[in-house]
Amino acid sequence: MNRCGWVNEDPLYIEYHDHEWGVPVYDDRLLFEYLNLEGAQAGLSWYTILKKRENYRKAFDKFDPEKIITYDQKKIDELLLNPGIVRNKLKVNAVVTNAKAYFKVVDEFGSFSSYIWSFVEGKPVQNHFTSLSEVPATTEISDKLSKDLKKRGFKFVGSTICYAFMQAVGMVNDHIQNCHCYGKIQLEK
Repeated sequence: MNRCGWVNEDPLYIEYHDHEWGVPVYDDRLLFEYLNLEGAQAGLSWYTILKKRENYRKAFDKFDPEKIITYDQKKIDELLLNPGIVRNKLKVNAVVTNAKAYFKVVDEFGSFSSYIWSFVEGKPVQNHFTSLSEVPATTEISDKLSKDLKKRGFKFVGSTICYAFMQAVGMVNDHIQNCHCYGKIQLEK
């Protein structure tokens, strides 16, 4: 079975690639989770974060923004001692900052999903790459998303992080054409 070349042999990674990566996500909480996990990835690999994802979900109350905005310094200090997550002070604080910015977006757009998907006019961009070397790290759209998120107060949302987020949540289909998921994702648009 052909898969994108970035997938290793770990069943966790294969499961993620085959059933999550690139599948369009419209759930506000899940979009918020992905955005923050992609931010946690900065300077690391997605594989590192994927292996810690369940720890993140437990530590950050399943990425429920309503709970996260209530985090005080005691909770942040507790998170910084949690060996199950990346204990980077800036990244941990960014999740709390992002939760506050999230609610401003929801107030303005009605949902986080409406806001996020507006950058691709509500439907996935279908790319047609034949090799990993063709897949960009950033695009004009990820540049715009990054700039707008930053303007709204979000942290750890550079253009590269935004493009990885867009790939993960299916805003773009970046499965390589010979990957068994490529056609399946196209059908789900």
